Amino acid sequence: MKRLFLSAIVMVFAFSLFGQKHFTKDGHISFYSEAPLEKIEAHNKRVTAVLDSESGVIEFALLIKSFQFEKALMQEHFNENYMESSKFPKAVFKGTITNLEDIDWTAPGKYNANVAGSMTIHGVTKETETTGVFTVTEEGINGQSTFVLLCADYEIKIPKVVADNIAKEIEVTVDVNLQPLK
Repeated sequence: MKRLFLSAIVMVFAFSLFGQKHFTKDGHISFYSEAPLEKIEAHNKRVTAVLDSESGVIEFALLIKSFQFEKALMQEHFNENYMESSKFPKAVFKGTITNLEDIDWTAPGKYNANVAGSMTIHGVTKETETTGVFTVTEEGINGQSTFVLLCADYEIKIPKVVADNIAKEIEVTVDVNLQPLK
């Protein structure tokens, strides 16, 4: 009887995760920039993400103005001078997990993922590839990744007067907890 009960729980868990969409609207994306004169860090905890575990399609979207900085002046300069967030309010990534066959959405564990797609920031869309880790649990799926973006790739201009304050490479960290979409 105990074995039958455990088998039933495993089957319910497996069917609830396999081949469906998972979603969050409170994902976390942060970035870090270290330049000779200044370190800049910002966090956005209003990231929307959707994962279709059957097809491997994954999408992220966020409002640029939702990034929070330690210093209000940094936040103002980021939005007005560099990201022009009134003109380019969103950043979007649309991609696919390219090694989907290596991920078992029905079995709790950590799975390395390769992701390829298009990233749109500051009105510029570029093809990109990165790696990440999906952790499958009974509560849902956690996705994490860290990668580097180049300001020049997205036509983000850094004036010479502050060139020593802002790095040309930005480290981006993604952390999302996805729940089954019902």
